[in-house]
Amino acid sequence: MTLTDAARLKLLEPPVGKVRVVLDTDTYNEIDDQFALVQMLLSKDRLDVEAIYAAPFFNKRSDSPGHGMELSYQEILRLLERLNIAPEGLVHRGVTDYVGPGKTAQAAPAVDDLIARARAGSPDHPLYVIAIGAISNVASALLKAPDIIDRVVVVWLGGHALEWPDTIEFNLKQDVGGAQVLFDSGVPLVLVPCRGVTSHLHCTVPEIERYVEPHGSIGAFLAMRFKEYSSDHLGWAKEIWDMAPVGWLLNPVWAPSVIIPAPIVTDQITWSIDRRRHAIRYVTYVDRNPILRDFFLKLKAFAESSS
Repeated sequence: MTLTDAARLKLLEPPVGKVRVVLDTDTYNEIDDQFALVQMLLSKDRLDVEAIYAAPFFNKRSDSPGHGMELSYQEILRLLERLNIAPEGLVHRGVTDYVGPGKTAQAAPAVDDLIARARAGSPDHPLYVIAIGAISNVASALLKAPDIIDRVVVVWLGGHALEWPDTIEFNLKQDVGGAQVLFDSGVPLVLVPCRGVTSHLHCTVPEIERYVEPHGSIGAFLAMRFKEYSSDHLGWAKEIWDMAPVGWLLNPVWAPSVIIPAPIVTDQITWSIDRRRHAIRYVTYVDRNPILRDFFLKLKAFAESSS
């Protein structure tokens, strides 16, 4: 399956109106996925959430990529319980291993669900895939079903800014082969880099205690996760990286972007540029103020309506 340049550019236009979305998330890896998931689910006027996929991760919080995926799956369930949302039919387990250098599609319920939902759409009503973890689930779907690239738009938080000395960022470096599949597939892609772009999206403990913690069991849970990430809160701010892709979908003005040729992900985990490559949309800046304001107001309104 190949896309014409015109068809890809049309899909890369910022969406207007309500959009279909799925979320691919390594929810237990850190503390930012939780905030992104909640903001997405509280944005019903803009986002029609069809599914949530647990993504693999492997670091000091997990024993293997598959264990990380299962921990993320359970964290999703904890969040949904506090939002009074039933998980049945909504949450799907992802792959238990990376696509890797062999670029091998991995099997999982999340992969099959993503393919089915993409095929149920059309180029005029694409499925937006908000990806905020290792890209293994999405890359597996692209390998298994390359025909879906004309009816999905992937919005991925991954890598660092193009001018960064390397792109050894957690989401990307876990599955370099999967990232190479993504960038080489021709799928419409909105890239939201970390260092140099989303690193502006900070929050602090005083803000969390004032605008998040008082608002119901979900607010208390998010505040607990945020505060337990550091033992010393003096002068400390934390990036809430994963809110940025959701922020772009809610209002593209909050995350300005440009069209560029798709960079090449090298085996050395750096960017290489070939200006003959297909186009992607590249976010150049993230404005943390309206994104956090939107989240704080929606969380407060939810807590008040649930009490």
